[in-house]
Amino acid sequence: MKLAVFSESLADEAAIRIVVEAILGIQTEIVTLPSLRTRGWPSVRNVLPSVLKDLHYHKEAEAFVLVVDSDNSPVHQNSHELNNNIDKECRVCLLRTIINQTFPNRMPLKIAVGLAIPAIEAWYRCGVDPHSTEAMLIQKLGAPARELKNQLKRDVYGTDRPSLKLETRRAIEEATRLIQNLDMIERLFPDGFGTLARDVRSWRQG
Repeated sequence: MKLAVFSESLADEAAIRIVVEAILGIQTEIVTLPSLRTRGWPSVRNVLPSVLKDLHYHKEAEAFVLVVDSDNSPVHQNSHELNNNIDKECRVCLLRTIINQTFPNRMPLKIAVGLAIPAIEAWYRCGVDPHSTEAMLIQKLGAPARELKNQLKRDVYGTDRPSLKLETRRAIEEATRLIQNLDMIERLFPDGFGTLARDVRSWRQG
């Protein structure tokens, strides 16, 4: 399977690929994304249509995985998917809307969307820190969200300003650990990681 992974960091994309391959039980052929000048949520949101079109028309990708941090945005709920009950502040809903608008007639790619609450470093702490669960972290969301994310970074990398090399090494290490017990992270992060896992598993039915 030709797979493209898009996130807020190149390091996280390496980790996400490891997790997706574990969910699928297969190795994938990575498809490179167009070069981006900046990363982060605003950039991911703004360039998503161009990335999707490039992957479909020029790279012949078969599947596309998109994971972003929630920051202080609403957590995606199953209710958002019932009767088109979209939450315009929910990043999963927003990204899926952009995807559907980009390919309004036929979806040419298998697509999975995940939301890391409040940041993907929380996933990397799953199973290591008993407080790193979606339910506990949601209670901490609010005004000090930046400090919460910085603390998660310090816990994972030893600094809240890691180099890309350090970030990539630690992301791969934690992803390799997590795939030994995917049930755990899906149980402890049911809305964000669970959404990603369910989307990926649905590809087998297509």
